[in-house]
Amino acid sequence: MRLFYAALIAGGLAALGTAPAAHAQRVLLRSNTSQDTLRDTYGPNRAFFRHLFLSYTPVVGKANGAGADLHAFRSAEFSLGVRQKYRLSQATAAGFDLRYARLNYSLKQSAAKLLPTTAQHYSEALVLHQALLEPYVRLNFGRRGNVVGHYIDLTGWGGWVIGTAHAYEDRPGAPSASRTVVHERGLNYLHRWPAGVGVRLGSNRYAAIVHYRLTNSYSGTAPASYPELPRWAAGLELGLF
Repeated sequence: MRLFYAALIAGGLAALGTAPAAHAQRVLLRSNTSQDTLRDTYGPNRAFFRHLFLSYTPVVGKANGAGADLHAFRSAEFSLGVRQKYRLSQATAAGFDLRYARLNYSLKQSAAKLLPTTAQHYSEALVLHQALLEPYVRLNFGRRGNVVGHYIDLTGWGGWVIGTAHAYEDRPGAPSASRTVVHERGLNYLHRWPAGVGVRLGSNRYAAIVHYRLTNSYSGTAPASYPELPRWAAGLELGLF
């Protein structure tokens, strides 16, 4: 009889000892299952992605006529922008860039100079501050995980010239000065609504870019003698992500 009661007590204690463990296991299983079914839609190769970028694109080529020779590499566009991407399929995407671009035309000084005047200076430049919108379509190629990967973008861009400046420096400067620096702003002879097309070949955060300007450099108030400035620009881009 004593053996019967001892066995009954031992069985009851064993049942009480295993019950909390089984209960805890069922709660943990339900919690993990709900978390595992969540789907993330934001990332480099997911439905949505956004990042900052920097670019440097030197002006390429010569002006369409004499009188506006440019310094290579100093004549360039520097941009800071934000890019939004929407994935359409594994191989295609679309989106847009919104960027600020500072376009600098560094003018060589010679007796043949016409733009903006024939006066020669120690250094001289035309500067345009621009706000640009650039929609694009993207073709992806190559295998990749959740990364930007290899791609080619076809773009069209346009925007507004926020401000313009004609900057020049003379050495020596005015009497009793080692140099004189002048900034003339609000140049009405420059076109204020630029537009163009472009192509971008990239791999993850790096890209080579080419832009072609479709609009003219000057407004209707510019002298007819002004030669059209180069329409091509080509350079590099760095994605910040």
